[in-house]
Amino acid sequence: MPRIAVTVDGIRYEEDVEPRLLLVHLLRDRLGKTGTPVGCDTSNCGACTVMLDGKSVKSCSVLAVQADGSDVVTVEGLSANGDMHPMQRAFHEEHALQCGYCTPGMVMAAIDLLREDPDPSEEAIRKGLEGNLCRCTGYCNIVRAVRRGAQSMGQAVTTP
Repeated sequence: MPRIAVTVDGIRYEEDVEPRLLLVHLLRDRLGKTGTPVGCDTSNCGACTVMLDGKSVKSCSVLAVQADGSDVVTVEGLSANGDMHPMQRAFHEEHALQCGYCTPGMVMAAIDLLREDPDPSEEAIRKGLEGNLCRCTGYCNIVRAVRRGAQSMGQAVTTP
């Protein structure tokens, strides 16, 4: 059984893992990071999105052994000293949570989107989040939250 070392939300872990263990199951079942939900288990919904070495990935499509030596940030790792990350706060303030199941993946994908495009248009936000599904309703509040999060993060946002 391979032994891997991975840093998750700033804490280094060493774990013996089955070669077929998915990263999402390592995070949830072994490390207790339950803020990363298992959504569709087929990488279609994006609910399990985390940052792997600074890039958003769907953790149900990554084997834990592939994360060996990597730095993983989950939605739980975004807050600091009890304060929500600006994007988490924006989702709360814009009522973009609905049932909340998709929210961790949406927040992580939004942060990654802003790293690549700090001034996204509404269309760019919708395209950037298209791999993340919300089954509760439309995406109007989510798009507003991403725009508000971008502003809070010190990014300029173009009005439509």
